[in-house]
Amino acid sequence: MPDQELARIGRAYDARAAEYVELLGAVDDAAPEDRALIEAWRGATPGRLLDAGCGPGQWTDLLAAGGRDAVGLDLSAAFLASARARFPSGRYVRADLRALPLADASCDGVLAWYSLIHLPPELVPEALAEIARVLRPGGSVLLGFFDGEPRTPFDHQVTTAWWWSVEAMSDALVVAGLRPRASRRRHGDGHRPHADLLAHR
Repeated sequence: MPDQELARIGRAYDARAAEYVELLGAVDDAAPEDRALIEAWRGATPGRLLDAGCGPGQWTDLLAAGGRDAVGLDLSAAFLASARARFPSGRYVRADLRALPLADASCDGVLAWYSLIHLPPELVPEALAEIARVLRPGGSVLLGFFDGEPRTPFDHQVTTAWWWSVEAMSDALVVAGLRPRASRRRHGDGHRPHADLLAHR
């Protein structure tokens, strides 16, 4: 069932990839405070960067600017095709967040920006454990998610998503062997609360 669920998520984004790219497929479409946060994290994180759940590649492109080593991975073949065409500075791989095709301790930073929200809550610990596995000691992960009653589903424009709270996500990070360091909450689109979390291995 988990593999079937993940395949369904990939198909849901494939079906709406063109629409998503048009509306949200560029860094300039993001909230300015989100862009500033990710740029600051990138600047403070030397070495190899992974965009885990890269969508159409806009954040991978930002991470790869200036010749940085950045890899984007996603379940959606349509998103990856768009990323390769529009943002060739990055490298893109189709993969499951629960089975990252990278060696242990091979990344200095992992960006998981709203990429865990569609995973059924029981699968999130597996994804966080994989993120911890590929991070070198001292490496960091920056997560973005919707802030609400933890593990409660809601209707997302593409497919079912789940709320997480800063506290519940922090607890899950600790179980995965990561140390939460900073968090932020905000209302971004007028009706859904947003949150982000920085953690280190």
